[in-house]
Amino acid sequence: MTETILKVDGMACGMCENHINDAVRNKFSVQKVTSSHTKGETGIVSEQPVDVEALKAAIAKTGYTVTGVQTRPYEKKGFFSFLKK
Repeated sequence: MTETILKVDGMACGMCENHINDAVRNKFSVQKVTSSHTKGETGIVSEQPVDVEALKAAIAKTGYTVTGVQTRPYEKKGFFSFLKK
């Protein structure tokens, strides 16, 4: 599993978050997508790494701009994850 964190410019409310989430879900096969307008971030969890350029283009079509991308292996956080150190 892969986690992709996008820095997104232009989100101002919950509806903006929904526009981005819907654009990602409609274009890519993802396990989870969440956005936060207060943080200016969108987090994507997927089985395989997503095509970053296609992701940027899909979000640009909704009127928002991706200003940064970070990809890393996804580690599921559970209730007792603090014990696994």
